[in-house]
Amino acid sequence: MGVTGMIYTFTMVFSLIVLILSSSTVGYDYFQFTQQYQPAVCNSNPTPCNDPPDKLFTVHGLWPSNKNGPDPEKCKTTALNSQKIGNMTAQLEMIWPNVLNRSDHVGFWEREWIKHGTCGYPTIKDDMHYLKTVIRMYITQKQNVSAILSKATIQPNGTDRPLVDIENAIRRGTNNTKPKFKCQKNTRTTTELVEVTLCSNRDLTKFINCPPGPLQGSRFFCPPSVQY
Repeated sequence: MGVTGMIYTFTMVFSLIVLILSSSTVGYDYFQFTQQYQPAVCNSNPTPCNDPPDKLFTVHGLWPSNKNGPDPEKCKTTALNSQKIGNMTAQLEMIWPNVLNRSDHVGFWEREWIKHGTCGYPTIKDDMHYLKTVIRMYITQKQNVSAILSKATIQPNGTDRPLVDIENAIRRGTNNTKPKFKCQKNTRTTTELVEVTLCSNRDLTKFINCPPGPLQGSRFFCPPSVQY
């Protein structure tokens, strides 16, 4: 190999290394912390839930996201090391249950980790840091939608209520930042609130306004009055 060939090879190898390193630190500009209302999830699912749902918003997932363009998914093939979960299990089963199948909580966490958590580097260091971050946000930092609504005396009694009242209550608990909603009809006339998303900056250090939710015409659109 001549000098020219060696220079070319070195340049290609260096470029590949830079690409690999940079690919692990880009690809998202904010996080969505999405929580699902268990009864609405069961009502909107084609297959009934295996166990009765609790009247709570619990974690669906923590998702690195982009304001423009597609959100990153499955950035690595690293599986969740379930042997390391240990004493986090009880907390995770409480705040992040597999609502559709409570016999497979770990499988739910692993799917969320592989699809979303692997794309959160450098804010999310690894699989256990991903789980610990969710616990910290929901419990320690009180980013618990059920608790936020309860503090505003909005209880899950299954009645229709103005969506703006729910939004204002959540704004008061998140430094006046806008959440995102997902709804679904459970009858021809009633639309349930299924998910609430709180958004944070790329470093998970402060709340930011979420982008708009599903638009009118989508089956997940939230009308001015929703059931909760």
